[in-house]
Amino acid sequence: MRNALLLATIGSALALAGCGKGEDKPANGASPGTPIAAVPAPAGTSWSDTVAETPAGGFVRGNPDAPVKVIEYASFTCPHCAEFAKTADEAMARTVDTGKVSFEFRNLIRDPLDVTMALVARCGGKEPFFSLTHQLFANQAQTFATLQAKGEPAYQGAMAAPPAQRFIKLAELSGLIDFAKQRGITESQARTCLADINKAEALAKANETAVKEYDVQGTPTLIMNGSKLDNVATWPDLEARLREAGV
Repeated sequence: MRNALLLATIGSALALAGCGKGEDKPANGASPGTPIAAVPAPAGTSWSDTVAETPAGGFVRGNPDAPVKVIEYASFTCPHCAEFAKTADEAMARTVDTGKVSFEFRNLIRDPLDVTMALVARCGGKEPFFSLTHQLFANQAQTFATLQAKGEPAYQGAMAAPPAQRFIKLAELSGLIDFAKQRGITESQARTCLADINKAEALAKANETAVKEYDVQGTPTLIMNGSKLDNVATWPDLEARLREAGV
């Protein structure tokens, strides 16, 4: 039953989550809105290092009371999301450090490799989550190449494994266990995380919530203060919207 459920949820995820939909019109050149005052972080801390897991299953960094709240729905196997991470992550961290903006990352699952990468990102807990996420995106092309080099029969063999072994085998094939070990996650810890079927199912199930709440159909999709930002999928576009909001 669990095997069937996991296959069904992953199948639904694949049907719902495209990469790079609806992102052709730039939103640059916006006039700044009424300026929002900066909010210092507590002494000895920075807002970009203030991270919490959210009830929606994402991770948020920044001032919990920030007046501007940004959510990104992203997929680890989406090249557009990797490009967004490359261009936006450092700038967003600086923006978050002003205390004006919080930034939440939520997964939109596209395929089994996406689940595998998401489980690795979560394996170290909340503190290294954003760093691991950035590095997973930076390593995306290499992950694809490593997995592809193993061949289709190896991939299908991994997918035919019992659910508790499936993502472990995909991680072995794609080099993600070694990736995790190089970043302070032990092999035992990584394998335990990758065998967590409840978490894998929760990640896939969250796609339904994304579609229901925000009509998320592709990645990256950005939400600001509860409203989806149509045709905004690059850092310059998001930066323009933040300026409009007074950031």
